[in-house]
Amino acid sequence: MKISQKGLYALQATMLLARRYSQGAIRIREIAYDEGLPERFLELILLELKNARLVESTRGAKGGYRLRRAPSEIKLIEIIRLVDGPIAPFLDAEQLRDLISRDADHRGLYQVFLDVRDAAVRILENTTLADVLDGKGARPAKRQPKKKTDTPPPL
Repeated sequence: MKISQKGLYALQATMLLARRYSQGAIRIREIAYDEGLPERFLELILLELKNARLVESTRGAKGGYRLRRAPSEIKLIEIIRLVDGPIAPFLDAEQLRDLISRDADHRGLYQVFLDVRDAAVRILENTTLADVLDGKGARPAKRQPKKKTDTPPPL
């Protein structure tokens, strides 16, 4: 899975807003300086996050940006999907399922790719900004049962 530079900047900015959640609005200039991000690019990213209702802005002398919800309520996948689109380290899930169903010679390979994609999604769906701040990483997710296949696994 590859995250764009824009995606990394969005994650860095939201992490700073999460760390300072109790301090209220933080100015763009301060976010850019503290995280070493280009201010003009950060403005565009924050506007995108605002339009998606992940952050909110306040005008005036004490204005700036803050998270709209608590850091414990914002999943990493929300930010990544907003900025970078679907999580697709190889192909998107639908393309992989299609290949699995019609390419018998390479079905096992495509299934591995789908499993990797699904594992990445599960981790990002179960990890909040607060988890990352606490150094906890992903919360354990309930494992989905393996799908039964028509052929037994090789020995």
